[in-house]
Amino acid sequence: MADKAARSPRNIETRKKKASRVIPRAKVTRVQGNTAAARKRLKKMSGIARATKAKATAAKA
Repeated sequence: MADKAARSPRNIETRKKKASRVIPRAKVTRVQGNTAAARKRLKKMSGIARATKAKATAAKA
């Protein structure tokens, strides 16, 4: 039987305090990683982004 995470009132209070001190950061827009699948996705997304950018530039000219 797996132990459940401690959810005592004290722990809940601690979590809330820690959460309030977190520095706000922008959400990640794409998955970073060094696995074959992640790199493949990044490559695909960069290609799509490049094509979109090229299309926008061509529309302006």
